[in-house]
Amino acid sequence: MTTEIDLTEILGRARAVLPEASAIAMRNFRAAVGSWEKGPGQIVTEADVAIDRLLHERLRRPGEAWLSEETADDRSRLTGRGCWVVDPIDGTRSFAEGKPEFSICIGYLVDGQPVVGIVANPATGETFEAVAGQGATLNGQPLPRLPDGPIAQPRIAASRTEVRKRPLAWLAPDAVWTMLGSLALKLAFVAAGRFDAYVTLRRTNDWDIAAADVILREVGVRLAEPDGTPVRYDGEQPTHKGLVAAPAGLQRILLDRLAAAFPVR
Repeated sequence: MTTEIDLTEILGRARAVLPEASAIAMRNFRAAVGSWEKGPGQIVTEADVAIDRLLHERLRRPGEAWLSEETADDRSRLTGRGCWVVDPIDGTRSFAEGKPEFSICIGYLVDGQPVVGIVANPATGETFEAVAGQGATLNGQPLPRLPDGPIAQPRIAASRTEVRKRPLAWLAPDAVWTMLGSLALKLAFVAAGRFDAYVTLRRTNDWDIAAADVILREVGVRLAEPDGTPVRYDGEQPTHKGLVAAPAGLQRILLDRLAAAFPVR
């Protein structure tokens, strides 16, 4: 139930802080900013930290839980009703390399369900937005629900790094594969009909997908892990084994092919 939480007010809070967060990103984009590795293959920049601090200060209210890539998980999300799920810069490597393939992700969960989501790319000026039950928009213009008919040559988005390490063409040899940075941005592009699907067999995190999940749901797409399990956000660990995003028909085809390739034993 979401009746006790004003989703319009939640969205208003996110909208209000987004311009300042975007300004921080663009001041540091394609500039000589500091970056460092926080783990093998994982980098963080000064902009990530600054935007995370800003969002935490301006978004969170007493009683609200918080989950962010750049903040330690205090696990309050496991007991509270409302939870902000934030990635200050999704696609940090692209951001650090000066590629306009990153996004600021602001999501809000109620009782473990994504209900408000914003995925914004300050470099291109595109903002995808949705509130549960109210539809999704791109720069204020409604996004239509996606058709679920057969697709002769599906357009599938994937990660550059993953495609280099784990070729995915066998999964859909008839598809046109496109490599892109930010995971959330790829999902938003699926919602906008620019891609027909997104697939990854790598671990994903709640902050990568929560905001985009709301947008996808409002155009008729549900996220699933590679074994077909629907994505949930109330786990002890905020991680997932991978992701398949597509309208139901295409998603079923991709999941069936994954099941055939990796049968459960």
